[in-house]
Amino acid sequence: MTASSRPESLAEFRERLLEISESLPRRLRQCADYVARHSDRIAISTVAEMAAAAGVQPSAFMRFCQLMGFSGYSEMQRLFRSEQARHWPDYATRLENLRKSGGDTPAALVAEFVEAGRGSLERLATGLDQEILERAVAILAAAPLVHVMGLSRAFPVATYLTYIFEKMNIPALLHDRVGNIDHRHTVRQGDVLLAISFAPYSAETLELARDSRQRGASVIAITDALNSPLHACSAATLVVSETDVGAFRTLSATLSLATALGVAVGAARGNPSAQAQGG
Repeated sequence: MTASSRPESLAEFRERLLEISESLPRRLRQCADYVARHSDRIAISTVAEMAAAAGVQPSAFMRFCQLMGFSGYSEMQRLFRSEQARHWPDYATRLENLRKSGGDTPAALVAEFVEAGRGSLERLATGLDQEILERAVAILAAAPLVHVMGLSRAFPVATYLTYIFEKMNIPALLHDRVGNIDHRHTVRQGDVLLAISFAPYSAETLELARDSRQRGASVIAITDALNSPLHACSAATLVVSETDVGAFRTLSATLSLATALGVAVGAARGNPSAQAQGG
């Protein structure tokens, strides 16, 4: 895709966003950062709403759309609406009714999180780059030792992935910073770091990713935006977007991706445990 061409698919849109993000001035970078993390809102939001959420003027957001190759926001929005129409969930009304009938109750909150998880899983199923996923599996399957790091919200994902690797008899080390112990000295040339981080990105995880590259290790990233700082030092970046409920986000799609990744690596290594694992 050339610098001035209009993206014709979400894959081309992501490619273009990644291509221009680093060179943008501050206000336009704010637009890029917001879109990278909330592209699901383009189909249902006005340019004024998107600009306000990104903290910029509508004119700046329009300029961003033009740099992405569109004549304006409406043309960019049409791309996302056409994709949304192709994957519209046929049970959305049922979930909406469940929420309404529950009122202000724990059951209603459960319904909110169920719908948020459903939306996140659907985006993962339709938007995951399979080529990058296969590359990540191949790199991890060939590693003599897999290092896993994810702190804060990413910690449950990192812990569960390490558990899966252990069940698959895959040599793995969890960098959990318990007791402020730094295991970076264990990273050797040829190893792989699986780094998991979401905005606001963990400084410790980013530091280990950069250090691992300098030590000759490969880096696989699971993150929430194409222009995540992890992309700069990763051999393969897997992007997963979680829908929020208020200020909270589930890990539905992220854990599904992590589980599939762990099992796929086990299968690639010829481990029969990948066929079925309990726990």
